[in-house]
Amino acid sequence: MFLPVALAVAAIGHAKADSVPAAPAALSYSIDLNRRTDDLFHVTLRVSGLGPGNAVYQFASTAPGTYQVMNIGRYVKTFEAFDARGRRVPAERLAVNQWRLSEPARVRTIRFAVSETWDSPLDRPIYKMCGTSIEADHVLINPHAVLGYPEGLQATPVRLRLAYPAAWTVGSALKRGPDGVFVADSYDQLVDSPILLGRLSRARLTVTGVPIDVYAYSRTDKIKASQLLGAMSGMLNAAGRFLGKLPIDRYTFLYHFGEENAGAWEHSFSSEYVLEEAEFSDSVGQGVTDIAAHEFFHIVTPLNIHSEIIEHFNFVTPVPSQHLWLYEGTTEWAAHVMQLRAGLKTPEAYLQTLIRKMQVDLRAFDSTYSLRELALTSYSDSGQAQYGNIYMRGALTAGLLDIRLLELSKGQRGLQDLVGDLTRRYGKRRAFPDSSLVDTLVAMTHPEIRDFFDRYVWESERLPVKDYYAKLGLTLIEDEHGLPVRFDLDPNPTDAQRILREAWLGRKPKASS
Repeated sequence: MFLPVALAVAAIGHAKADSVPAAPAALSYSIDLNRRTDDLFHVTLRVSGLGPGNAVYQFASTAPGTYQVMNIGRYVKTFEAFDARGRRVPAERLAVNQWRLSEPARVRTIRFAVSETWDSPLDRPIYKMCGTSIEADHVLINPHAVLGYPEGLQATPVRLRLAYPAAWTVGSALKRGPDGVFVADSYDQLVDSPILLGRLSRARLTVTGVPIDVYAYSRTDKIKASQLLGAMSGMLNAAGRFLGKLPIDRYTFLYHFGEENAGAWEHSFSSEYVLEEAEFSDSVGQGVTDIAAHEFFHIVTPLNIHSEIIEHFNFVTPVPSQHLWLYEGTTEWAAHVMQLRAGLKTPEAYLQTLIRKMQVDLRAFDSTYSLRELALTSYSDSGQAQYGNIYMRGALTAGLLDIRLLELSKGQRGLQDLVGDLTRRYGKRRAFPDSSLVDTLVAMTHPEIRDFFDRYVWESERLPVKDYYAKLGLTLIEDEHGLPVRFDLDPNPTDAQRILREAWLGRKPKASS
């Protein structure tokens, strides 16, 4: 799906009135980042071959992995179209994210200006890690928050030329052509590739033959990319062992350290972090590593395991998938369990993470909300109020599913193995049907797994954490209010508990002949 290509803009003459214009070979964008004093992105699109089906220029209403209605058109300050002679072609605003070109066949240039999102005082601001920032010494670009596409051309290749100070460093997973222009197979791939540029530090590591780059902007130079990479190297190598081989050919971490902790956003070949700057320490390194472990594991899902809703993303109208338990819950579980199984986290530290997740689930969120309902309402106000629980109950549920799979297979195959099987079955270029994934999972594993999904994903039964971890010889201690306090490890487990505990720790028993 995401392969480097050589792109060129075809020279297309003026279309005759009675002919159908040839489709554009590429959308060729340029952004002048040397103009930064007005906090606007000044964008020029060179294009030819537009027809009646391309008359509407579309800005994004949302973006993959955000689960937030953004309506980027709110940030557009000017929008103009011109013909080959520089004469204006009328354009009218149809809706918050749409402009209609009156004569698309005449259009050769579209120019528009878009405000950076961080400093724009609009209601319902978008997440900072999903937005844009323009400052004297750096710029953050999430392409969906700056660029759109003519209707019907979402799958058309894109070229993006950036003008910026010569001393700046540029970090992005996007490929660049021989002329230095960024190239993407489609608008979807462009949106999947944030860009951070400016006064950055850089470091590189290779894991299972895959180059991993780290770029960091630190407002007062307290944090360097080399420090971050040193903290994350164990986790990255653990991910390589967890997956066997990284299912990508490159990866880029983009870090922005400034005045607040906003969060992180995953992409197929990169991830982006907006975090508070502090003096680097072991605790800062561990915190960054835990966040990065989650985002990094998204190279599995949704890059290699995704439904048709993700593969053919609707930038016009947000369409939720019911499998947020997989995209976020399973990813959050994997981020911690792969460190446990690599020896980077002790069982005690891992179990304490589970305790915190249970406490937040029980205290901060609506227990009647199922994971499926959370997913399907994720773009609504009610769903957004519960969304954070996908990282709590969603991860806890994935952990229970892992134990159930290990139990049914006598310690031979857990959720880690199932994720690997799904990656091989689907991969980058094959989507699973959103409506029938559970049928597939049951067929690949055990009939009992359907009951698990019915009770703990589709419905909202209280998670059987105490019962499941007792199978490992772990006793959940609760206070007088039924809130979890800690896990106690039985030093003398039964044979069945010992076998299952060892498998849970990543030390599987030998298969019987």
